[in-house]
Amino acid sequence: MKLYYSPGACSLSPHIILEETGLTCELVLASTKSHKLQDGTDYYTINPLGYVPVLELDDGTRLREGPVIVQYLAHQVPQKNLVPAQGTMAHYHLLEWLTFIGTEVHKGFSPLFSPATPEEYKTQAKEKLLSRLQWIDGQLAGKQYLLGNDFSVADAYLFTVTNWAQFVGPDISHLKNLSAYRDRVAARPAVQAAMKAEGLLK
Repeated sequence: MKLYYSPGACSLSPHIILEETGLTCELVLASTKSHKLQDGTDYYTINPLGYVPVLELDDGTRLREGPVIVQYLAHQVPQKNLVPAQGTMAHYHLLEWLTFIGTEVHKGFSPLFSPATPEEYKTQAKEKLLSRLQWIDGQLAGKQYLLGNDFSVADAYLFTVTNWAQFVGPDISHLKNLSAYRDRVAARPAVQAAMKAEGLLK
């Protein structure tokens, strides 16, 4: 397999899950600025949409979209329990979280990264994003992870996107449950390994 990634981007989420599962995968750096691979290949020939992550299987099949990729990877090593059993209410709660993180948090950060976004709109975007993160903070009260005591693929995703707050805002340091949760996730060996491999940790 190959995982096309960019350091610290949303592709960090499947990278973490690769480390959690122990699956063998080649990491291929894809610049989100130049849209070129290190060998000069035009990344648009890999993903016409131009963004990461993309997971390429051994037979050449490609999967886009982080929330799908992390589930695929987790299903390859079911004994790791990174996704609850299909058909259970816990599994539907996992899908609920993946959807919420993707649409309400991940996409909430997007305008904050663009130099073309007017400052007035960035202020509004930060306020809306903070309201979503405050809600998550409440949901984490008394929990180790989003689904309870067990780390899941949704945690890799939430950790990845909330990392971006330190670069573009909003300030989330006062969200105590979220901060403690982020520390727990950051301490996991798989998370440390993925971040070191991407040059995000020394």
